[in-house]
Amino acid sequence: MSIRILSEQLIHQIAAGEVVERPASVVKELVENSIDAGAQRVEVEIEDGGVRLCRVRDDGSGIEREELALALARHATSKITTIDDLEQVASLGFRGEALPSIASVSRMRLVSRRPDAQVGYAISADNGQLSPPEPAPHPVGTTVEVRDLFFNVPARRKFLRAERTENQHVERMIERLALSAFDTAFSLTIGKRRPIEYPQARTQLERERRVAQVVGDEFIANAMYIEHESAGCKLTGWLCQPTFARAQPDLQHFYLNGRVLRDRLVASAIRLGYRDVMFHGRFPAFVLFMELDPRQVDVNAHPAKLEVRFRDPRHVHDFLFRSVERVLRETHAGSSLAVAPPASADVVLPSESSAAPMWPARGPAQSHLSLHVSERAAGRREIPRDDFSSTVAATQSAPDTPPLGFALAQLHGVYILSQAPDGLILVDMHAAHERTTYEKLKAALANGAIATQTLLTPHALSVSPAEADALEEHAPMLARAGLDLVRSGPTGVLVRAIPAVLTTRDIDELVRRIGAELVAEGASRGVEEAINEVLGTIACHGAVRANRNLSIPEMNALLREMERTVRSDQCNHGRPTWTYLSMQDLDRMFLRGR
Repeated sequence: MSIRILSEQLIHQIAAGEVVERPASVVKELVENSIDAGAQRVEVEIEDGGVRLCRVRDDGSGIEREELALALARHATSKITTIDDLEQVASLGFRGEALPSIASVSRMRLVSRRPDAQVGYAISADNGQLSPPEPAPHPVGTTVEVRDLFFNVPARRKFLRAERTENQHVERMIERLALSAFDTAFSLTIGKRRPIEYPQARTQLERERRVAQVVGDEFIANAMYIEHESAGCKLTGWLCQPTFARAQPDLQHFYLNGRVLRDRLVASAIRLGYRDVMFHGRFPAFVLFMELDPRQVDVNAHPAKLEVRFRDPRHVHDFLFRSVERVLRETHAGSSLAVAPPASADVVLPSESSAAPMWPARGPAQSHLSLHVSERAAGRREIPRDDFSSTVAATQSAPDTPPLGFALAQLHGVYILSQAPDGLILVDMHAAHERTTYEKLKAALANGAIATQTLLTPHALSVSPAEADALEEHAPMLARAGLDLVRSGPTGVLVRAIPAVLTTRDIDELVRRIGAELVAEGASRGVEEAINEVLGTIACHGAVRANRNLSIPEMNALLREMERTVRSDQCNHGRPTWTYLSMQDLDRMFLRGR
């Protein structure tokens, strides 16, 4: 075929293929134009899934009569004039492709009135042909009607789904846009249904109501509000507790400078922030808004503007990761139930090691009282009564009940039952001790002082050749975590020292588990993440096991430790460490008062 210039109509239709995927795409482009025009209210109506009709009406700044035809011309826009403007785009739209692209695959009518005009004007586009502007009654603002979408591109129309599916796509799109512009009221009418209303949300309470309307009351009930600013970046919004994790990433809403964004770098940074508290295979839920200098981001990287290109991706990644991690780090078990525990009501829960007590607490946020333990004939470690007497007296004299209450009993050697100020708390003792041990190991690592115990005789074990290779390669990293080992043959490993929280009977299983993890994913992780994985494995092996009987003082010791330990709402694997039943919950169970 000979080279020829494409017709204007075909050019528009090709552009439409990049911008207009389905009726929801039309709604997105038109509503974003309304937001850019400063609309205080946007009304959307659709029929037949948006194929027969998509109507978007706003009360924004409107369009001049002389500019109506230009609004439907390709690459015509009021939002940029120079290349410098393109490098610091602050509006949602800027390329001037949406309206002409939509008009090329539909029958469009645009009516608009400026605040200083006495009457509005209308212009129509049918199969690329424009009518001259003519007077039309209209309030201040703009209405765009898009009818018979893809009537002239039947191949595209075949890809559309059933009316119900397309309706759902439009509804989800309005929800995402409603979250992006709290100061704007939205209304969505689908066919003859009652309109879905999103009132303006200018106060914090009103914004939380809108978020709850979009993502559910349960989201807000489990959400923590975040507001963090650093190095030119600002992050606000809501992060959900790890216990509200989802089986799929369906409640993840992220906005950059008001723009809906789906970006792998962002998703990776947020997921990394949850790494120590998220159950494997689950996804965090969040509604987050990031503000960044427009010159630091290229928004012209995707036809639908759903992806961007950051000038300094590492800086953005680190900011998001640190912000999320910081919020989750400040969560303490029981913090939502009561005031902080009395500092004097504390002991340190012993490990099961026969060689050394649990690694002593460090730092001002940790325990200041560390007690030694003795061995009973039955083999169970218990805090001596004499050593505990001062702590018991301090606890009894404390005017406030600690957040996690006081231990009552142990259930089947697995759960601690504690009396809270207004209910019952159940604690998974292994999960809780695993978290407290893990955080102590990380704190000790940061101070370069993980307590180890050197074995009198190196412990020999056999692993697979691949595991032996991985353990040998990562030996320096393992040494930082308190595990000193050397390779002794093709499949042989000698362990010379172990973390003090462990016992010698833990060695074989621990080393093999670490070796398997390093083989499976060690090469793809950063050093810090790999070390944390090893510490998590060590903490799991060092935590008290199920079916181990604890005394009341030991149980209270664990509760007090949980209250001071960061991220103690979940174990290292993301499982909850405790739950709460109020007296009202218990009364309902037993039908009291009915």
